[in-house]
Amino acid sequence: MIRPTPLRSAPARRLAAAVLLASLGGCALLGGKTPVTVYAPHPQVSADPAWPAVDGQLSIAAPDASRTADGLRIAVRPTPLELQVYKGASWAKRPSDMIEDTVLRTLEDSGRIRAVARQGSGIAADYKLVLDVRRFEADYAGNPTPAATLEVSAKLLHASDQQIVASRVFRQAEPAGDVAVPAVAAAFERALGRLGHELAGWTLIETDTHERQGHR
Repeated sequence: MIRPTPLRSAPARRLAAAVLLASLGGCALLGGKTPVTVYAPHPQVSADPAWPAVDGQLSIAAPDASRTADGLRIAVRPTPLELQVYKGASWAKRPSDMIEDTVLRTLEDSGRIRAVARQGSGIAADYKLVLDVRRFEADYAGNPTPAATLEVSAKLLHASDQQIVASRVFRQAEPAGDVAVPAVAAAFERALGRLGHELAGWTLIETDTHERQGHR
């Protein structure tokens, strides 16, 4: 396992949501007390003034993801064929939940869409956003420090006939300033913010284009 040394930068320290004196395998009372730092990236994403305002309503389906891309352990790829996890570190939420939350919050805060909610919330959606999380890992890719690497496949569906309006694969690779876990977690927060910005803007643009073609 990768055992990075601590980083003392203030932005990285803000990402540490809690320190739990328990092993990932069970309660501390059972022995094997390993300090576990839980990281909770929470990017603040600003709307782009160029984003269009759309009249439709959007539901976001719970993202699909493989087990390796959606674990609470923070994944790291030291070599192309090797996937490990950082010792003593965990996410507060699964990557799929973090991505869904970021996109939803970005669209809500933008004020550019009439309504957006998670699928199953009860809104009469005109469009549905379907996401598939392919990668959420720290990848060295032959470099001395890793990059927070995110890859998500997105499909925008017209809800009434389930036809695909647009599809795209989004990728972000944000270099970490250090090999230490706090620096890597900070890189994930930046990458998550950029991904949320890209996904939200793309969703609004494609929805606007579809509506302008006379579809509702």
